[in-house]
Amino acid sequence: MEILKEKILVIQTAFLGDSVLTLPMIQKLKEDIPNSEISVLCIPSSSELFKYSPIVDDVIVYDKHGSQKSFWSFIKVIKLLRNKNFDRIYSPHRSLRSSLMVFSSGARITVGFDNAGWSFLYKKRMKYFSDKHEVARNLDLIGYDTRKYDWKIVPKINIQKKVEQKIQKICEEIGMKKLIAIAPGSVWNTKVYPKEYFIDLIENFIAQNYFVVLIGGTEDKLLCDEIRGKFSSNVRFFAGILSVIESIALIKKCSLLISNDSAPTHLGMISDIPVLTIYCSTVPSFGFYPYNSKSKFISFDDLKCKPCGIHGYNECPIKTFECGYKLLPQNVISAIKEMNAH
Repeated sequence: MEILKEKILVIQTAFLGDSVLTLPMIQKLKEDIPNSEISVLCIPSSSELFKYSPIVDDVIVYDKHGSQKSFWSFIKVIKLLRNKNFDRIYSPHRSLRSSLMVFSSGARITVGFDNAGWSFLYKKRMKYFSDKHEVARNLDLIGYDTRKYDWKIVPKINIQKKVEQKIQKICEEIGMKKLIAIAPGSVWNTKVYPKEYFIDLIENFIAQNYFVVLIGGTEDKLLCDEIRGKFSSNVRFFAGILSVIESIALIKKCSLLISNDSAPTHLGMISDIPVLTIYCSTVPSFGFYPYNSKSKFISFDDLKCKPCGIHGYNECPIKTFECGYKLLPQNVISAIKEMNAH
């Protein structure tokens, strides 16, 4: 007699970076319950990531900020989840909307954080530890003892052969030069290291015979093009050109990734290469720093105004943006030298 698989849903409708940090939890969940079928509810921008996960069986896309932002679309999603008859639901996402979805699902086991909107709707609530890394917090949801066992789990993604061939062709066009990836953008402007400082860093890398590839999403395309325009050679931009999975495949070819406190930092974790994350308005203690042994972060923390918010703002609240400007290019170069020395 065939044993029915346990149907599990993970809800993560936050940004791409948050989605990457959900993958280790999903991987451990599959280890704990091998006879399971795992689905993920996510937004369009992170759907590609979950579709290429070797652990995820089904991806349910919820365009909550676009075509499905209406109340009736929300009700339709709830009905869809009910019809799928999930046995368990884990929700790293802490919004009220997610809590309502979980409550209406009819699932036997529902688990969320105690600081989620209307957290009382979950059948089991796990404490949200603000002093932990986000990966460790997510692992708490499934009962993984992060204080006893190593939580620094590399997220796994399958990269198709055609993607690898595309990136290999790009590398052949560039030639035999060593590659450094830079992700200069962010959804939040106060997380973005000054453009002129990135230009200074690139000049330094070119002098050392590196080739720089600029990566990011469609929203970073203009910034990357402006930076690339300052150089006659040895710099190309791929923001808005490569998909998420293609960007990961390109990062894997690089000897270093430099990123703001943004999604590319976490793509670097998938690639498992050295990552230097630059913190402007935010701080590493929020729990979103690069965590493999090869990586490092840098932050100018001797400011009373920092951090000004957990996400950031479109502009500096006090108009000085000292958190970015006081972190000089030579400080970043020194941090890279320290990374190379280990």
